[in-house]
Amino acid sequence: MPSPTEPLYNQPITQRIDALLNLSKQHAKHYCSPSAWLARQRYVAQHPTSIIVMKCMDGRIHIPHATRTPLGIITPFRNLGGIFDLGWPYLGELLTDAVLDAAKAGNPTLILITYHFSSGHQERGCAGFNCDTEAAKAHAYAVAKQAGQLFGADHQQVYPLVCGFETDSDALILHGPQGDVLDSRELVGLPPEALSTRLASLCPDMPEEIQRDLLPLLEGNVAHVSELQNIERNLDIEHREWVICVGRGFDFLHLPNTALIIGPYGPDLAEPIGTAAAIIDANMRAGRIPDDGFMLLASTPYQHSGVDRARAEMKSRFLSDFAERVIQREHPILAQKMRRHTAVVHWPTRRLDSLD
Repeated sequence: MPSPTEPLYNQPITQRIDALLNLSKQHAKHYCSPSAWLARQRYVAQHPTSIIVMKCMDGRIHIPHATRTPLGIITPFRNLGGIFDLGWPYLGELLTDAVLDAAKAGNPTLILITYHFSSGHQERGCAGFNCDTEAAKAHAYAVAKQAGQLFGADHQQVYPLVCGFETDSDALILHGPQGDVLDSRELVGLPPEALSTRLASLCPDMPEEIQRDLLPLLEGNVAHVSELQNIERNLDIEHREWVICVGRGFDFLHLPNTALIIGPYGPDLAEPIGTAAAIIDANMRAGRIPDDGFMLLASTPYQHSGVDRARAEMKSRFLSDFAERVIQREHPILAQKMRRHTAVVHWPTRRLDSLD
């Protein structure tokens, strides 16, 4: 039996899985608590702009935590490498539906299109771009351009904002339309009114209501970065992923180097699933994680009982079956160590329900 202080990645696979599922339960419990519910209601009343974040599956990139924003305010789109194409049919539909829902409620949408990097060591950057920050940034700009084509180049209803995330400090780096940047590490100690002025100068084409609702995220991030400056952090973290997640509804999973999350957005799911399996296999071979097993978790969110839930169940089972076939075909020896879990998520409560 491992000691209570044994790192999660080093524990037997059954205990790792139990810990992960318990984390999901705790997340749902907190999300449904009276205080969390009231915090969301108050926040949305004060800041009605719909906020979407497109980001890498890397667990270090926890935007609500880094901006001190209540859980459930920011809608995440997560994918391996943070790679997206708004031409992907399912992704385009989801994004358009989110924008239309906000518009019908009379609210604009802010889309934060993120890339991430480490100032300390290039090797701690985004593996999806081989730690090439410029390539990751160029991809974010390409997605922002697509957003303009999809929702209007004037950016009055939907504002796409390229945003870097520096993982050593948890700092946001906002990129303006003229190439200027606003680095929250350089804003520590400034009064709130100065932040507002700097943001307006960075994005003069951003509607005032979106600026108003982006400002709390910037203020929260500056406070977060300032607090972390006095805390010693373990930054040289090896890759120790032991979970492959396929689908959506994994917002409880923000443990660094634990899971490889593959969103069901692109037309070719086999390639990222095979890549994720190769990473897990390499982690076992290098001794970074035990070789007693890994977890495959498929999940789909749903809003309502009845047909909506039945559809989610069917989709999760398809994703789980599909991922298992890919892993068995490309990594037959590794596949023997697979612990498969299929679930759906009741999105209004964030409750993960197992279908196994």
